[in-house]
Amino acid sequence: MAELKAAVIGCGSIAKNRHLLEYEANEQVEITAVCDVVESRLTDTAEVYGAAAYTDYKKLLQDEKVDVVSVCLPNALHAPVSIAALEAGAHVLCEKPMATSSQEAQDMIDAAERNGRKLMIGHNQRFVSSHERARRLIQSGEIGNIYSFRTTFGHGGPEGWSADGKNSWFFDKDKAFIGAMGDLGVHKADLLRYLLGEEFVNVAGFIENNAKEDITVDDNAVCILRTESGIIGTMAASWAYVPEEDNSTVIYAEKATLRLEDDPVHSLVLQYASGEVVKYELGQIQSNDAGGQTNTHVIDHFVESVVNDKQPLIDGYEGKLSLEVILKALESEETGKISK
Repeated sequence: MAELKAAVIGCGSIAKNRHLLEYEANEQVEITAVCDVVESRLTDTAEVYGAAAYTDYKKLLQDEKVDVVSVCLPNALHAPVSIAALEAGAHVLCEKPMATSSQEAQDMIDAAERNGRKLMIGHNQRFVSSHERARRLIQSGEIGNIYSFRTTFGHGGPEGWSADGKNSWFFDKDKAFIGAMGDLGVHKADLLRYLLGEEFVNVAGFIENNAKEDITVDDNAVCILRTESGIIGTMAASWAYVPEEDNSTVIYAEKATLRLEDDPVHSLVLQYASGEVVKYELGQIQSNDAGGQTNTHVIDHFVESVVNDKQPLIDGYEGKLSLEVILKALESEETGKISK
């Protein structure tokens, strides 16, 4: 018998293709309630999973005694709904970016601590096999001192996979707060912090809407970042990469260069200064395209954290630090100065 009762609030694409599937596949979880303001989508989802259906998340939290809640809503709703769920006594897995401001993020952290609940942010890049292996190589000293990096995450845009297509909330600043930088850039900010084991002290952001018409958020962004020890590099996020997605990261170090998700076959390529090349086949990175890995490991890790009373790998503090990289990039674009 399942140990945990789960509710998924928001039944759009991320819930349909990730959260719901992965909860259903986890034997320790039973999906007992779902919520969405679009009744047709809600009804279909509730029928598939045999769950109670709600159009009002407050009523769901009042009526259903659930152990865990996934918040899969537009970015502007992440903080208020997560806080409500935490106050109702549920552990919360919130999609990224965790909030629209540093203060909102802190409010979520405070709510989790006040209620003795877990708060995890859905940064799935940390669970990718090539990224996990690269972190171990870096920490072991195998590649020596790191000097520089470049990372990018781009595809054709949310209209290709979002439940509402071109009418998606992703393109509306009031609901999304930020575009490609919030959708994709924050993933890479979190990954870089995880790989390098350092925080960024300087951020220069160049953020544009130059590819798509009739949207009120960015669709292309490039950031220059510097860590506390002086590692410098670039981070790009785009909704204008066609026809293929680019989700690659390259780390330039003293003894070797690490190429992550930069080769169609070998997800990790280690190029030593000696000329030796080591190639790893570690499975595909999770993708929105057909053929991407099904299990992101995010839900499994969240469930394990709750069941075994462990701190999640990406807790509220980690989510807030990754969000703040993006906030600094926005500040830099607005002021024309390097954010510190």
